[in-house]
Amino acid sequence: MAGAEGPAGRQSELEPVVSLVDVLEEDEELENEACAVLGGSDSEKCSYSQGSVKRQALYACSTCTPEGEEPAGICLACSYECHGSHKLFELYTKRNFRCDCGNSKFKNLECKLFPDKAKINSGNKYNDNFFGLYCICKRPYPDPDDEIPDEMIQCVVCEDWFHGRHLGATPPESGDFQEMVCQACMKRCSFLWAYAAQLAVTKVSAEDDGLVLNVDGIGDQEVLKPENGDHQDSTLKEDVPEHGKDAVKEVKAEQTSEPCTSSSSESDLQTAFKNQHLNMESQSSCKLQELNAKQFIKKDTATYWPVNWRSKLCTCKDCMKMYGELDVLFLTDEHDTVLAYENKGKVDQAADRRDPLMDTLNSMDRVQQVELICEYNDLKTELKDYLKRFADEGTVICAHTLKIQPGLKVCN
Repeated sequence: MAGAEGPAGRQSELEPVVSLVDVLEEDEELENEACAVLGGSDSEKCSYSQGSVKRQALYACSTCTPEGEEPAGICLACSYECHGSHKLFELYTKRNFRCDCGNSKFKNLECKLFPDKAKINSGNKYNDNFFGLYCICKRPYPDPDDEIPDEMIQCVVCEDWFHGRHLGATPPESGDFQEMVCQACMKRCSFLWAYAAQLAVTKVSAEDDGLVLNVDGIGDQEVLKPENGDHQDSTLKEDVPEHGKDAVKEVKAEQTSEPCTSSSSESDLQTAFKNQHLNMESQSSCKLQELNAKQFIKKDTATYWPVNWRSKLCTCKDCMKMYGELDVLFLTDEHDTVLAYENKGKVDQAADRRDPLMDTLNSMDRVQQVELICEYNDLKTELKDYLKRFADEGTVICAHTLKIQPGLKVCN
């Protein structure tokens, strides 16, 4: 009967319609993401034998180490082999971590892949992420009680994850920045504020309203009033790095220790003073000291950084010592970034992928190879032409459309 609508018709209206192109594109996107995150980790061998892995995909097992117990992390291979039926928290990637699976933190479980492990990995670092809690709000993700749509961003220093709205500064578009440093880490690593004024995606300038001038920068930069018409002293006081101030004092002492008997001798002393100052400037190679001499501010917010910003950090002896004391030496390593890890995963995965057609061709002689290639191309052309008709009409392709035998499900 015309206009009649059966159960199948009503069901098709209720079910979301997804085209084959949408399915393929989504599948490819998911595969690329998996290659990026997991491709750099071995899915078959426990990573324990590698020691503290520079960066790897990690998981926490709430079945074996629930909240209230000691936190523990397991590698990708152990998540499959030893905890396949358990409830896991995906931790994404973390640096310098050694797999805990089966050690003393797991009371009733022995690692199937590498049972001979030390009782504890003292070099590992843990946070609330290992119990499925994130951000300063210490909530799970996804949070069933949070109705506000928000993205989670990982801090490159502490590696915790934060809601964008809890970072104190609105995140730029995701494509506009590469890494983020949270408020707490900016406070602990306050030297980064000097770089933020020059490098951060959202520039932090001294002209911004409500900002406080940096006490480690211009607060220490004392501008002296000119004495006896000599403005040069105040200028040098501002520009000379801290480790060069003693040398300036020595030069000034030499100036005042002997009276000037003529204008030429006074000129010679000024020239010597200028040369000494130039020599000290040329010897100073600390980028941070140069930035500290400029105006910049600090705020109780996170900062967002572009690609390759780490290469701009000073690597002089004093700065490297400071990084070590703050336990952030990894900031000077371009290969430490998640981007570098993901790119490595994509490359490794692409190299591991085997083309079944090429494997088959390699096992054949020349005549068979030519015949198979011709048949394959004919099949590909016919299938492409057949599917294109449905794509042009916007028709959803289901099992009955392709006349696929029962049991082989193509779409719901």
